[in-house]
Amino acid sequence: MLFNFRFFSKVYYALVLLFLIIAGGSIGFMLIEDFGPIDAFYQTIITISTVGFGEVHAFSQEGKLFVSFLIITSFGTFAYTVSSITTYIVSGDYKHYFKDYRTMKEISEMRGHTIVCGYGRVGKQAVATLAARGNKFILIEENQDVIDAIKETREFPCLLGNATDDELLTRAGINHAVALITTLPSDSDNLFVVLTSRELNKRLTIISRASANTSIRKLKIAGADNVIMPDSLGGSHMAQLVTNPDVLEFLDQISIQGKNEINLEEIDFKDLPEDFKYKSLQDLKEQYPYCNIIGYRTPENEYVINPPMEMAIIPNSKLFMLGSPEQITSLNKSIGLDKS
Repeated sequence: MLFNFRFFSKVYYALVLLFLIIAGGSIGFMLIEDFGPIDAFYQTIITISTVGFGEVHAFSQEGKLFVSFLIITSFGTFAYTVSSITTYIVSGDYKHYFKDYRTMKEISEMRGHTIVCGYGRVGKQAVATLAARGNKFILIEENQDVIDAIKETREFPCLLGNATDDELLTRAGINHAVALITTLPSDSDNLFVVLTSRELNKRLTIISRASANTSIRKLKIAGADNVIMPDSLGGSHMAQLVTNPDVLEFLDQISIQGKNEINLEEIDFKDLPEDFKYKSLQDLKEQYPYCNIIGYRTPENEYVINPPMEMAIIPNSKLFMLGSPEQITSLNKSIGLDKS
């Protein structure tokens, strides 16, 4: 709804009271002083606004009592109505409301997006990666200052509130989302988000952050498809730089961070051109010789490294292609996956 009642309630109440007083005053003048509708309305307006104009006709004793009563009951209401409307205009609240309305409309129309819960250290990295890859996403954050800063730049749609709230997740379009990433600092909060999200959308891919090893199993039981421990990954990465520095640096060069720096791409069976479905990897390799097929995921979710070229591309399978950023971009354009 464009003019949300809860936000504009003060103005609505003031306008209703003002309407009742104008209607009551007009009817009173018509009954007591036998004024016509136009004269009655005019007399009511100049009375409640206290502009000091003269009477349309001389009042009777009953009319004078009615006017006195009308002035007493309407003076505060008229001032309240004017101040309520002025406050919304001067303070700029209406601008914020319509900006929020556009955001909510954009969110309500989103399909196939990702919901990110939390904008801390891990959440920021998740958002940056999604934005760089051109994925649609919505952020949920409970820090008002963070939300205000994001809304000022209008970088991406965001919602203020606690991600454990069912209603907020529904407003974020969880029923139409393809994935949810929860990066809240508390494992118990992440567990609650996973439980709620899985209940609301059975098909959702859920990725959760965990701080303790004991939380991984609980989060997976709750419905998380993947559980990531950022601190553990960071420590492992640092140790690998000691034990296998060249291997790790080579892997770091295979970037999937930005849309202009992609060296590794995954391609689902349903995204391939019709003339390559059900054919062998060799047929695909001949068409796109500049990209290497380094992995294959079977319909049973088994991963094959350096798959044999005679392996067939069948429904629910997925390919993993390696190449330079330019080669991957060319590949995406050729099969209609260009995200630029």
